Amino acid sequence: MEASGEISRALTAQEAAARFWDVIVIGTGIGGGTIGRRLAESGLSVLFLEQGPQGIRTEQHALNSEIGDRTAREIRGYWPTRIRATINGRESRFYSPTGAGVGGSSVFYAASLEMPERHDLEALPEAPHPTGGWPITYAEFAPYLAEAQTLYHVCGSRDPLSQQGRTSLRVPPPMTEGDAGMKKSFEDISLHPYRIHMGIKYVPGCLECIGFKCPKNCKMDGRSAGVEPAMATGRATLLDDCKVINLKWEKSRVEAATAEQAGAVFQFRARDFVLAAGALSSPRILLASRSEQAPNGCGNGNDLVGRNLMFHLNEMVALWPRRGLRFKGPTKALALRDFYLRDGQRFGSFQAMGVDASYGSIVHFLNGMFDRSFLRGMRTLRQFTRIPAAIAAKWFGDAKIFVGILEDLPYRENRVLLNSDDPDEIVVEYGFANEILTRRRAFRKMLRKGLRGHRFIFLSFGPELNFGHPCGTLPFGNDPAKSVLDKSCRVHGMENMSVVDASFMPTSMGVNPSLTIAANALRVGDIIIARQKAHASEKEAV
Repeated sequence: MEASGEISRALTAQEAAARFWDVIVIGTGIGGGTIGRRLAESGLSVLFLEQGPQGIRTEQHALNSEIGDRTAREIRGYWPTRIRATINGRESRFYSPTGAGVGGSSVFYAASLEMPERHDLEALPEAPHPTGGWPITYAEFAPYLAEAQTLYHVCGSRDPLSQQGRTSLRVPPPMTEGDAGMKKSFEDISLHPYRIHMGIKYVPGCLECIGFKCPKNCKMDGRSAGVEPAMATGRATLLDDCKVINLKWEKSRVEAATAEQAGAVFQFRARDFVLAAGALSSPRILLASRSEQAPNGCGNGNDLVGRNLMFHLNEMVALWPRRGLRFKGPTKALALRDFYLRDGQRFGSFQAMGVDASYGSIVHFLNGMFDRSFLRGMRTLRQFTRIPAAIAAKWFGDAKIFVGILEDLPYRENRVLLNSDDPDEIVVEYGFANEILTRRRAFRKMLRKGLRGHRFIFLSFGPELNFGHPCGTLPFGNDPAKSVLDKSCRVHGMENMSVVDASFMPTSMGVNPSLTIAANALRVGDIIIARQKAHASEKEAV
């Protein structure tokens, strides 16, 4: 079922708090939106609690780190406060690419929905897994990946190097002359490019909206593919501008979610609760959910909540197409996995970013580097990034920007923390492990060799974390001593608390995590549906 247009608020917070819901979903991004739709379409009553605003459906804007006013950020659906990140012992504050509105960060994303490979989840003879493997097999997960492709209307072509089985890819629109020429130039040097997998319907007049909110029902995200269809069933209700403070729980069950809206505090009750606030926020909600039996937070008996934080490392490359190729704009057509896995070593995918090396893009990139550098305290110097940006934009000319996504691995000391004095502030501690720096050097070496015959230049100097891809802070697993969630993504020891955002991932894989998050949300949704049906049958039997 699909829906478009503004989302109506069926109930007030007071009315919603007076009801008992089948499921409460906290967060409306890829994970929350997808599972909410699954549950509502199955006949369950669903209450979405979203910290940010609904926004205007027809607005089209990108995340903007230059806007510093809190109210202005909240209205636009940006995370309201700066992230405080300590990277390798050096602290900096900056606005992360995190959304806070209906659809979460997904409404701003670039719509890349790539399939993981089998070795991402399992240990194979030719590719040992760094954690021994996920608690479910690729075969168990594959049907949900294919279904997520259908749900998100994913267009693209098969990767010629992939060993994947079932897919549900739709045929993408024809490539432009420039993209077709660049594809051939890669093939001429024995690379294996394919049409990148995009969650876009390409309706008439499609703007693609790569990195922007989509004003149409065209780019598929947590709002358009999740919340809106869920609301169209008549069984889901949305409360926006409703910030969850903590969970009230006793023994093995969550009883209520405590949330604030317009200065008033409410208790929302349900049979099941789903946490989908994102890998930087879901663990902070659990940490804030303290009780006498768990003073360190819900599910945190082994001090694992918020730990094992992973990002991807970005290797940005400006690549000049061969002379004579004509492009209609930035390219987001091509990806390749020739560098994904080599000699059992995990690297990652290489893909077009959908941006040109324009003056504005370069200023944005340089300002981000400045904000995370040792010069960040000297704000007056920040304006001078415009000078090298102007020079670079002229020099780059028609260069296209590609990015290598290098897999990150889990380390206990990398984590997200709760700031009890300012719960809205995201606090991160991260250190680069020697092995990832070694893999980065090898990755860059492979790219230099693999892109031979093309004029290109690396845009990344030191290692650059992709703050848009946090994951792993509540990993699922079979051993409660080494994981926060069980294989069904329920918090160990809790009967009715599940997690479906990127927190659940035990490894980051070498691709954008969005499709994997959506697939897992469908899987967990089916588990909750079966559990509630069993509960209803037991009640009828009595």
